Amino acid sequence: MAKVLQEIDDGIRTFIERQQMFFVGSAPLSADGHVNISPKALDAFRILSPTRVAYLDHIGSAAETIAHVRENRRIVIMFCAFQGPPKIVRMHGRGEVLKPGDPGFVELRPLFGDAPPVRAIVVTHVERLSHSCGFGVPLYEYSGQRTQLIDWASRKGDEALLDYQAEKNLTSIDGLTAVDWVSRDR
Repeated sequence: MAKVLQEIDDGIRTFIERQQMFFVGSAPLSADGHVNISPKALDAFRILSPTRVAYLDHIGSAAETIAHVRENRRIVIMFCAFQGPPKIVRMHGRGEVLKPGDPGFVELRPLFGDAPPVRAIVVTHVERLSHSCGFGVPLYEYSGQRTQLIDWASRKGDEALLDYQAEKNLTSIDGLTAVDWVSRDR
């Protein structure tokens, strides 16, 4: 049975900091729209306060979470233990997309250190925090982070990454506005 907490306490913080990946879920308002779940890693998550968290949104082939959060702000972040004692932590909340150049982006970006280029930082104001047993989650042995995203971004370079975003990230698969801070007319 899930236990609902008021805020991120030391136990939840320790659990989150030990995980190598997390999942982000979002959906458009339209019942015909596509629900999205994205795995995230690469040391991209930070706890900002007991009720506020942020993650780096790396450049990729789609921008569903950005589009959904910009449309309706609904987001859920899930951590689950693949090693050690079983546990699942879910953070339901209202998201905010900070684009490069925004004051919030400029303020938070240094918290993530030397990460590959990112297209945004997604901040979540946690409204419901819960943890449950995770008994059904299998055990996996962690063997390291993949390097392909970092290698790909390095080979492309800054200008080509902007072109890529203009080609692939302006709208979601449902046609919602996503990365509109990159011009199609580059």
